[in-house]
Amino acid sequence: MAFRRRNKSYPFFSQEFLIQNHADIVFSLVICILIGLMFETTAKTAILFIQPQYNISTMSTDGEVSLYLYGWKDCATVVFYLCITIILHAVVQEYVLDKVNRRLHLSKSKNTKFNESGQLCVFYLVSSLWSLYVIATEGYLLRPSSLWENYPHVHLRFQVKFFYLTQLAYWFHALPELYFQKVRKEEIPRQLQYISLYLLHILAAYLLNLTRVGLVLLFLQYLSEMGFHLSRLFYFIDENQHKMFEMWSIGFVLTRMITLTLMFLAVGFGLARAENQTLDLEAGNFNTLPIRLLVLFVVCFTQSWLLWKFFRFQLSRTRELRLEQVARKRAATKQQMQRTLKRDSGQSRALQTRSCSAGHLQSLAPTCLNTPAWKFLVCIVRP
Repeated sequence: MAFRRRNKSYPFFSQEFLIQNHADIVFSLVICILIGLMFETTAKTAILFIQPQYNISTMSTDGEVSLYLYGWKDCATVVFYLCITIILHAVVQEYVLDKVNRRLHLSKSKNTKFNESGQLCVFYLVSSLWSLYVIATEGYLLRPSSLWENYPHVHLRFQVKFFYLTQLAYWFHALPELYFQKVRKEEIPRQLQYISLYLLHILAAYLLNLTRVGLVLLFLQYLSEMGFHLSRLFYFIDENQHKMFEMWSIGFVLTRMITLTLMFLAVGFGLARAENQTLDLEAGNFNTLPIRLLVLFVVCFTQSWLLWKFFRFQLSRTRELRLEQVARKRAATKQQMQRTLKRDSGQSRALQTRSCSAGHLQSLAPTCLNTPAWKFLVCIVRP
């Protein structure tokens, strides 16, 4: 299974060999884990990587319901799906983005941004649809109060836990992809910044049992980011496309406002009215005043920082547009002045030629009157 076109072979275990064949190497590891399911001695270890752990089966009116807790064994599951994500990343890059890049003929800098937006756009689209499905099936849309009622939300359904595990796997996979994709040194700090923010917020929601609120916030964030990367992809295809950026700007500000409102409603007011507000690690209860304030501070600081960056970019962009308009007006007035000067100089030259021809005729007139032919005509005409 080859994901990359190999124009040149490199020595085994060299850096270039690892970068060129990293998807094949990871695919081999995944196959080894799947083969482990076939043998009784290794099946339990293989299931530890593939299937979410800490299953608790309970009986309800609908029958037997499988609920899950979280623990350190989730790290093995995250590692396995991290490998799956690396393979899917290589598939999207090889069979979709590289083919589009060959047709667009982009520069190196635009090519890197196009690949980044293409990968993130696919991920945001899948994750937003998936999170919307989970929110609808769990009933969070019809009962918003369920986001904070009956806290702590220790028992998770399969789809909720699997969603969080795959989210962690994706954002952890983004770290080695910086090396595999040969990202430029100038771009690494920016990408590490938003990768770290995603990991911080997803881990906090998962470990503090705030999975319901975190699920809704992730849906809003992914929807907003998908709009931005879609706008950037269309801009790379056609640089005259700016309307989608304007639509995304409105959605970005609305997303920040909704996120802050929802966090204050769920954490600031909902959890603050709960009866049990004591720290209990065994029960998974983190509903204490310092932790609530810390969560609100982290979320508010992140949203405020994003808004500050957004408004600063918009102000700098409007300033650049004004300078461009002023420069265009100056260039237009300069061209107009040059045209008027050329026109005036042409008119002055025409007047000079006319005056020169008239003066030449006047200078020729006395010489013509003294000729014998002119005198003869005057004698005939005169009575």
